Amino acid sequence: MTITSPAPTNVPQVAVNDIGSEEEFLAAVDATIKYFNDGDIVEGTVVKVDRDEVLLDIGYKTEGVILSRELSIKHDVDPDEVVTVGDQVEALVLQKEDKEGRLLLSKKRAQYERAWGTIEKIKEEDGVVTGSVIEVVKGGLIVDIGLRGFLPASLVEMRRVRDLQPYIGQELEAK
Repeated sequence: MTITSPAPTNVPQVAVNDIGSEEEFLAAVDATIKYFNDGDIVEGTVVKVDRDEVLLDIGYKTEGVILSRELSIKHDVDPDEVVTVGDQVEALVLQKEDKEGRLLLSKKRAQYERAWGTIEKIKEEDGVVTGSVIEVVKGGLIVDIGLRGFLPASLVEMRRVRDLQPYIGQELEAK
């Protein structure tokens, strides 16, 4: 003999009509998704940091992927040194969907876009840019001014400088 007990009466019953019409539901979902195009700058929160990539939640249907080479203007950088989980980051949309269906973003190129605007404004005002030396290359220094700026060795000091290594990490002003 099988005994069945009635369903508990204190559990709320959800009817199909409680969530509204299909149009209302789709409109509500649509209102939560952000829309953008390739080349737009978006802002999001870092949700995962791996050796090869960083995942960024920008309010789209999937997280955006920033490949490690698109994180910083410095070469061969460890993603953990650039961002941490929870950071707010600006990124440029490279591709809404690659062949794997991923949203590809670039923090480095968003930085470039912002830096070019700033540099153009400084040039119009006949001002100077300030940046830190990040690399020594043949013939001069690479200076981080929001993008990779080349400073010829002949312009580093009034006299010729033979060893440029001591300049790494220093802040320099240039015109």
